[in-house]
Amino acid sequence: MKNAVVTGGGSGIGAAIAARLRADGLHVATLDLQPSDDEFAHVADVTDRAAVDTALNAVRAQLGPISVLVNAAGLDCFKRFTDISFEKWQRVIDVNLNGVYHCVQAVLPDMIEAGWGRIVNISSSSTHSGQPFMSPYVAAKSAVNGLTKSLALEYGPNGITVNAVPPGFIDTPMLRKAEERGFLGDTEQQIQQTPVRRIGRPEDIAAACAFLISEEAGYITGQILGVNGGRNT
Repeated sequence: MKNAVVTGGGSGIGAAIAARLRADGLHVATLDLQPSDDEFAHVADVTDRAAVDTALNAVRAQLGPISVLVNAAGLDCFKRFTDISFEKWQRVIDVNLNGVYHCVQAVLPDMIEAGWGRIVNISSSSTHSGQPFMSPYVAAKSAVNGLTKSLALEYGPNGITVNAVPPGFIDTPMLRKAEERGFLGDTEQQIQQTPVRRIGRPEDIAAACAFLISEEAGYITGQILGVNGGRNT
């Protein structure tokens, strides 16, 4: 049985991914800022390499080597560009991009030694066309897409696939917060602009991740698999 780590696994998309992978028979540990009663849930800030290493070593002690990583930890920023402090800019970049760096670099030795690994990075559909009031988030997620492609080329010979899943209009705490602050407009209008005519669910993202992690997806790497109901903006 394979051992998986899901960052941001305490809520929203990350929690749905963790639940799906468990249902598929994987041993799953999560990293999140919020504590949980789950014995395989570890509190860690993905921007803190020492905290990441400590948490992942605890996972190894519990489960063994890590063969699957899903980077779902994220931090939004809904502000006009001119109102964003450098500290806020840096924090958003740290969580959404540097957190991926820390976690991927920390688990790669396990995967290289095993000759098998799966990495899925959760990015954003806003990387296709941009999104107002979210510039640092979009910048970081765009970089994650580029990192995904580069890592896929670098570690494909080691039996490791690396893909990204950019969610579209998904019902998450982040989305609801954006709506409450007036940054996304009317929900029904957004749904009508989506070809499948519904809002996405975290489980939709989890299903895509489950496929990319499976043995059947072994010939798929370096791909950006949009899960957006046909809407690319």
